[in-house]
Amino acid sequence: MDQAKVQQILDWPPPRNLKALQSFLGFANFYRRFIKNYSKKISSLTSFLKKDSCFTLNEEALKTDASGYALGAVLRQISDSGKHPIAFARRKIIPEDLN
Repeated sequence: MDQAKVQQILDWPPPRNLKALQSFLGFANFYRRFIKNYSKKISSLTSFLKKDSCFTLNEEALKTDASGYALGAVLRQISDSGKHPIAFARRKIIPEDLN
């Protein structure tokens, strides 16, 4: 497995709007054959694609954390069986972030 490509996925920014969500889902769909229960895992994200759906990431869907040197985030699907991670993001804090 190419670690540079894995790192690109880990560094993928969480979607902030419908177009970014569509982009992520298009990318993830390409690899669906390698992701067990793919449709179930993304069902809460695809619900945002429906007409008249409001795209908002609430605290339950997006969990973030930061320290003095790095930050991280997890996009989760919430279902009756619990919270399931969909995407991860992390990076080091750079000096410009502290301004």
